[in-house]
Amino acid sequence: MPPKSASGSQSAQQAIATIAGSTGELHRSRSFELSSQNIFAILLAFRIVNALTLCTFFQPDEFFQSLEPAWQLAFGQRSNAWITWEWRTQLRTALHPEIFAGVYQVAAKLANLCNLSLPFQAELFIAAPKVTQAVFAALLDCYTWKLAESVYGRASRAAFTTLALSVASPWQWFCSTRTLSNCLETTITSIAVYYWPWHWPDAARDREFRDNVNKRIADKDWLGPLSQLRLSLLLAAFACIFRPTNLLIWLCISIPTVWQASSRQRYVLVREILFCGSAVLACSVLSDKLYYQVWTLPPLRFLYFNIVQSLAVFYGRNRGDYYLTEGLPLLLTTALPFAVIGTWQSLQGKPAQATGSGTEEVRSCRILGRLAWTSIVVTLSLSTISHKEVRFLYPVLPFLHILSARLVSSFLTPFTPSRKAILTIGLLVNLLIAGYTSQVHQRGVIDVLSYLRHKHEARNTATTVGFLMPCHSTPWRSHLVHPAIDAWALTCEPPLDIPLSQRDKYLDEADQFYIKPGPVGWLDQHMDDLQTVSGSRTGRHWAKLNPTFTQEGRRPWPQNLVFFEALEPTMRKYLKGTGYKECWRGFNTHFHDDRRRKGDVIVWCLD
Repeated sequence: MPPKSASGSQSAQQAIATIAGSTGELHRSRSFELSSQNIFAILLAFRIVNALTLCTFFQPDEFFQSLEPAWQLAFGQRSNAWITWEWRTQLRTALHPEIFAGVYQVAAKLANLCNLSLPFQAELFIAAPKVTQAVFAALLDCYTWKLAESVYGRASRAAFTTLALSVASPWQWFCSTRTLSNCLETTITSIAVYYWPWHWPDAARDREFRDNVNKRIADKDWLGPLSQLRLSLLLAAFACIFRPTNLLIWLCISIPTVWQASSRQRYVLVREILFCGSAVLACSVLSDKLYYQVWTLPPLRFLYFNIVQSLAVFYGRNRGDYYLTEGLPLLLTTALPFAVIGTWQSLQGKPAQATGSGTEEVRSCRILGRLAWTSIVVTLSLSTISHKEVRFLYPVLPFLHILSARLVSSFLTPFTPSRKAILTIGLLVNLLIAGYTSQVHQRGVIDVLSYLRHKHEARNTATTVGFLMPCHSTPWRSHLVHPAIDAWALTCEPPLDIPLSQRDKYLDEADQFYIKPGPVGWLDQHMDDLQTVSGSRTGRHWAKLNPTFTQEGRRPWPQNLVFFEALEPTMRKYLKGTGYKECWRGFNTHFHDDRRRKGDVIVWCLD
């Protein structure tokens, strides 16, 4: 074998050093790992406090798409969980609620082991999912910071600014510890993006390295640890199973990587995508087979129902510019102008690190540019769908915090009195928004369940409750807890079997109650005769003896009626002279975009 030239050997060594530097971020020193562990411990404590002090309502899916099916999985069909139409039509994967079903089972065993009383058991069942979600929220903060370090450098000012933006974000405080699938999707997406092989194009581009490097060098020296690539792909696959629209993120991230990679890297990536994707798909299919008792693929059914059949619009339509004018401002609040400018700078290819090797600068620009394009593509793509919600954009929030951090960090340097004042005002605004949304706005619909639960625990007898509210206005079994609380509420089943041309005339039960025939007409048609709850003993006595007062298909009047203040004048007039009287009133909102939900939450009890 002819000896290598000195220049060739030196080039190979330089190339190896370059790739080793690229993968060096993945092999951290023990001291840095301890530092990361300490930061994660602080973040975990912070998010547990966040989760346990959160006492307001946001989205019904927080309960009905995770905790209700989890409750049924943990405690059986007779636990009186509310299973919505999505689960009956196999639109959701059981993987997400199965996490909380396991949590409930552990909590139940702990309650039995400690022989806890009913009130303490209830508090444990309510707190357990919150603490679990706090772990995911802390991981989101931590990996957003780690990804920022991959961009801006280890222990850099901009990386810690990213962490500060995540911790001080009102949206994160309000939403990250809720049991929404969007929250778990955002966490695992951030972890997966952190472990993505961002260094690959550097290796593929170095032709001299490929020509001169010793063939005995293992793939991991220029591909990176295969275990981390697999972790990234496995998490990406789970994110797409949880929320099929997450595929948009991975198309934006993976397509340029495949385009710039070498043929060897493409082979490895395609092989691992097939392997990891098949493993996650098999896991999902088996899980859903156990839950639904039939073979099904919920992500495809989800896309079919919501896009092909346009059932998503049944829950509301939004303007095309909703995400630009409302969604992103709500996500970013005071960081919005920094995110806009930071995204523009990243698209221009401005270097992210003031110091560092040329390879590091190129890689940092590549990551920032990819995050910027991903945020734009996801926002614009989701804008084409009629039904829009802010939480659908949640997975790109960590990217936007990273894009904002460089500008925020430079803005605060030097830290002059005027800039200190601006920072203080910004933090106060964020604090006020976070405090109001997590402690004040829509808290009555949570507090009323605590009242009903405590009342039941004090009496320890069967309790009946009727909720005359728009559907899914409150949590359900996850907060009522006790199966002996027999409750019903107005429903809002979508027009599954009605042709698209006839859906404009469709009214669900809640619509019928509020619109046609209206509250009085609905009560006359669907509730027992008022003499069954007459204020007079004689009236109640004859009502019990006369079977015509309890007609088939009508609901008996419950011990507790729950409704919003907007309905109070109607109920006061309709139930005048009956045995009902107000027994609890709790503040809910100062304002609401739904007039039916305005005002306090009121409970009337049957005397």
